[in-house]
Amino acid sequence: MKDNHAGKGIRLGAGLFVAAMVTASLIAVFFLGWRVVGLPFAPFDIFDWTTRVLPGRVISIGIGIMVAAIRGLHLGPTAETAKMAEQVMGVIGFFVTGLVVGVILFGVIRAFRGRYAHGLGLGFGMAVGVPVALISHHATQTATTPTIINALWIVAVFLIWGLVLGQSFRPLIQTTGATTLSVQEGSESAASVEVQRIDRRRFLVQLGGATAAITVVGAVVGELAEANRRKVRSAVGATGRWSATHPLPNADAAVKPVPGTRPEFTPLERHYRIDINTIPPAVNEGQWRLNVTGLIEKPLAFTLDELRRYDPLHQFVTLSCISNPVGGDLISTTRWTGVSLQHLLPALRLKPSGSHLKIHAADGFFEVVPIEAIKADERLMLAYAWDGVPLTREHGFPLRIYIPDVHGMKQPKWITAIEVTDHWEPGYWVKRGWDKVARMKSTSVIDVVAMDMTIISGDQGKLIPVGGIAHAGARGISKVELQVDERPWQPAMLRTPLSALTWVIWRYDWPFQPGKHIFTVRCYDGQGAPQIVTEAPPDPSGATGLYSKTQMF
Repeated sequence: MKDNHAGKGIRLGAGLFVAAMVTASLIAVFFLGWRVVGLPFAPFDIFDWTTRVLPGRVISIGIGIMVAAIRGLHLGPTAETAKMAEQVMGVIGFFVTGLVVGVILFGVIRAFRGRYAHGLGLGFGMAVGVPVALISHHATQTATTPTIINALWIVAVFLIWGLVLGQSFRPLIQTTGATTLSVQEGSESAASVEVQRIDRRRFLVQLGGATAAITVVGAVVGELAEANRRKVRSAVGATGRWSATHPLPNADAAVKPVPGTRPEFTPLERHYRIDINTIPPAVNEGQWRLNVTGLIEKPLAFTLDELRRYDPLHQFVTLSCISNPVGGDLISTTRWTGVSLQHLLPALRLKPSGSHLKIHAADGFFEVVPIEAIKADERLMLAYAWDGVPLTREHGFPLRIYIPDVHGMKQPKWITAIEVTDHWEPGYWVKRGWDKVARMKSTSVIDVVAMDMTIISGDQGKLIPVGGIAHAGARGISKVELQVDERPWQPAMLRTPLSALTWVIWRYDWPFQPGKHIFTVRCYDGQGAPQIVTEAPPDPSGATGLYSKTQMF
């Protein structure tokens, strides 16, 4: 009995090992095809599909946990780290699923004593490959190749995966089964048992080496191909930027930022990115059209060049993610260029019943904008460039919308179509439980207490500069105040902002006192309304509360 249990343990361990190695190679093959040719990367496609079908509350909780963990553990910039975490979760989830399916296949082949291993492997490969191909078709943002090629690729790779598993499981089952039988027959079979064990080990070592080689080659070659593309994109995107040849409009402002305050104009490489995709959609400019349908006299289709012929609107804008906690880094400022929707409306030739625009994106994201809001504010625009250069793929190429005073969750990127309707309906995130309006809250942050930038003042002695940002959407900032150790609030100096739509840089030169101190900041919007001091999490309407920083001198 003991030997029989040992044989089962060996079989299960060997089956797990084989399933793990072959599934790792499967992922590497998908990765190689994606990076080199542009074929779909199934792990990311499945993850994206899963995030779309899960209940909104589950996704919201997951976002909150992820952001809190990144900030609490100081793992790096929130946007980049969160996107990397999503990608890792996608790969791990795919690997675990492949492992489970592989073990089930192993059990089935073992039940048949190794017979029909090839057929069973192909059957399992087909049973998994077809659903994955269908999911990828509906959710893929990774593929740039034709749909039929994508489907055939996915099914073919899974068929090979199943066949390799079946081929690998059969000798393990037959060998371990024969070993157990030999042990039961008596000591005269000891030599035969040892030979079979050596053969099994040799087989596992060879399989492990082969699959490891495939995995490493796929990962390395795929990453080298992508690194080369990133280098080319970086070189192209670095030329022609508006900020490289123009001073900022407030360059001569009297109030200077405290060294260590975040850049007033966010470099494009550091602009935050939050969206619903592990990989951003790849849109071909030559094939892209902005299709306008619905309650209009006749359907329209604009090319990007046609949109660029309208008088361009340039706006310095601060965007913020509704998931940004107080003091978080999911907020950025740059110069956007596009066409005002107000100026575009006459060309759409709306029917009288048309009251809303439903904006559709390539990744399935959508939002609804009232036409009255467009008529009332020419700042609502379809943006096709930032800092003087075309949008990057990661940030919405070829077209995204800007709506003043609301968070990014209301502003689709990768826009492909506009549908004119006669009613409002909840957008992508509103349907999932987030705030209907998503208006930006007034917020203020301490970026730096510059202990090494002491100012000597004849009247006040030693001063320590303290600086940061304040923002209230399109409402502007009228006042920022700093409190030290629960003493009276003191007014900070405000730097002239880049525009009425951007954050404001503030500074306060604090009279130095040794010891441990708590600095707290608050702001008032342009209408004089105070910042909300009650603490609230980002979900569902945006974070509120005061930001504090403790410093020892």
